[in-house]
Amino acid sequence: MEQTAMERLHLASQMSLKLYKQPLLLTDSGGKDSAVICKLAENAGIPFEICHSHTTADAPETVYHVRKRAKEYEEKGIKYTIILPTYQGKRTSMWDLIPKKLMPPTRIARYCCAVLKETAGKDRFVVTGVRWAESTKRATTSGALEVQNSDRKKKLILNNDNEEDRQLFENCQMKGKRVCNPIIDWTDRDVWDYLTDQKVEVNPLYNEGFCRVGCVGCPVARKNRYAEFARYPAYQRNYIRAFERMLEARKASGKANDMRWGTGEDVFHWWMEDGVLPGQVNIWEDYENALD
Repeated sequence: MEQTAMERLHLASQMSLKLYKQPLLLTDSGGKDSAVICKLAENAGIPFEICHSHTTADAPETVYHVRKRAKEYEEKGIKYTIILPTYQGKRTSMWDLIPKKLMPPTRIARYCCAVLKETAGKDRFVVTGVRWAESTKRATTSGALEVQNSDRKKKLILNNDNEEDRQLFENCQMKGKRVCNPIIDWTDRDVWDYLTDQKVEVNPLYNEGFCRVGCVGCPVARKNRYAEFARYPAYQRNYIRAFERMLEARKASGKANDMRWGTGEDVFHWWMEDGVLPGQVNIWEDYENALD
């Protein structure tokens, strides 16, 4: 599997140097899959650069881990860029984005990913740690090599490394970011076995029982969000304040309040799907306040 993944990287590297005149750009989220593709690229001996999109909602441990990795790679002579998010030409954050979008981010409306994570790699050949094992949807929408397009029907996805497919991918005139997913067919066990074998230091959150290390409160994490907010209460307060400003922005723009949200906390409970209705007393919160 390592050999196949490195062959994919070698192919993508050749195309990147030929088509873009630049080395591959590896995207590092600070998670285990990113750690694998970076180590694979090192072992493959290809030229590459790394970038990390700072989402402003990552856990502190992830932020420190990424900074450490950036320093280590820079000392190896490998360019590592931490990209600060922008929206409509201005610096932004998760907390500024929510009021501007007039709605909370959800599993369906993941505008936060589009703005905070997926803007890197314009006019570059990008490498990601996307894997089919992460979701059933990715099994049909992602491949080892991709030419992405805003129209999903026009997206080019290839998994075979034969001469015909290689020429099709290399000569494709379709506009869009080119992507290589070298570990697309790896399982979680494959990932952890490789990291252990290669003695790669991972995000410390994995050693504390975390299965994923994305943004704190990400709707994709579902019930794991409760543990995240218990560990990082300041992030919960940030979301509630952002929801308060979102309600003010919705009112100013004449948006209907169909959800009958009264406060930022109402929005937060709706967002968390915790069963607490707008205006309903949260007995646990009252209990905690009584203890204080």
